[in-house]
Amino acid sequence: MAAEPSDEMDVDYATAVAERAIRLMSEQSVPATPINYNVWFNYALGASPALRKTIDILLSNKRKFDASTNHELYAAYVGRLSETGNVPDQLNGVIDSAKQFLAAAISDNRTQIAVLGDVSAQVGTTGDPRPIIEKLVAELSKATARATALEANFTETSRQLEKVQNSLHEAEQRSNTDALTGLANRRSLEQFLRAAQIRAMETGAPLGVFMIDIDHFKRFNDSHGHQMGDQVLRLVAKVLQDGVRDVDLAARYGGEELMAVLPGADLATCRNVAERIRHRIAEARLTRRTTGKEIGSITVSIGVAQFRLSESAEAMIERCDRSLYQAKRCGRNRTVAEDEIEAEVDA
Repeated sequence: MAAEPSDEMDVDYATAVAERAIRLMSEQSVPATPINYNVWFNYALGASPALRKTIDILLSNKRKFDASTNHELYAAYVGRLSETGNVPDQLNGVIDSAKQFLAAAISDNRTQIAVLGDVSAQVGTTGDPRPIIEKLVAELSKATARATALEANFTETSRQLEKVQNSLHEAEQRSNTDALTGLANRRSLEQFLRAAQIRAMETGAPLGVFMIDIDHFKRFNDSHGHQMGDQVLRLVAKVLQDGVRDVDLAARYGGEELMAVLPGADLATCRNVAERIRHRIAEARLTRRTTGKEIGSITVSIGVAQFRLSESAEAMIERCDRSLYQAKRCGRNRTVAEDEIEAEVDA
C-alpha cells in the first residue's frame, strides 16, 4: 500500500518529501491527481526500491509519463484502487454469521465467569462441598459443549470461506480466459505484459513477443463454415499453448490473431520458438468431426519483436505487427523478426 505521512513521521520531513514529489511531477508534466501523487510521494520517499529503479529508468530514457504509464506504475507498485461494494454477498453472509456466533460465545463465557465467581465465593462458607462440586461440574460441562459447538461452527465457516474463495478464483479465471480457445484473453494479456515489462526493466533480462495470424482465415470460414473456423482457432491455440513454457503467456489477441509473451527470451530465442510452432501447425491435419473426413491443413504467419528498455507495450506490439505484416506480404506461412525488416531497410 502507499506510504503516507503518519503520526510517527517527522512533519518537516514529510513536508519536504511532499514538496519534492510535487516538484518532480511538475517537471515531468504529471497531472496532480491523488493516484499520481501517491506514486511520486512513494518515489520521493524511497519506500519501494523497485518503484525508484523503474522511474529512474523511465527518466533516463526520457519516457513521457502519460496516463497509461502513470496507471501502470500505480497498479504495479502502489496498489489497486479500492473497489468498495464489490465484496460478494455470499462472503458478507459468512462474515456476519461468524460475528454473530462469536458474540454469542463471548456472552456465554462472561456468564460462565460470573457463575464460577459465585461458586468461588461459596467455597468456605458451607460445610457440605457437594453442591459446589455439582455446580462446578455442570458449568464445566456447559463450557465443553460451547467449545465443541464453537469448533464445529469455525469448521463450517472455514468450509464456506474455502467455497467462496474457490468461486472467486473460478470467476477470476473466467474473466481472464478466452471462452473459445481457452487461452488468456486480451485483458489478461495486457496485465501480464505490463508486469513482464516492469520485471525486464528491473532485472535487465530480455522479453520477447510474437504474434500469430491464421492465413486466409476468412476464406476458410466461408468455405467450411464458422464451426470449422472455431475448430481451427482451437487447434492453433493448443499448439501455441503446448509450444511455450509455463512461465510464458499464450493469449488470444483478437479475431484470428494469437500472441505469446516470453519473459527472459531474446529475439533469436523467441523467433526459434515461433518457427517451431509454425511448423507444428502446418503439419497438423484438420478433420470434420461429424464425418471424420480430412479437409487439409492450415498455415500461419508470425511476427516477432523484443522489448526495448522503457518503451510502451503499444510500441512493442506495433513492431511485432509490422513483422507479421511483412511475413504475410512475403507469401505467408513464415516467421519474420523485427531485425529482418530493419536489415532490409538498411540494405
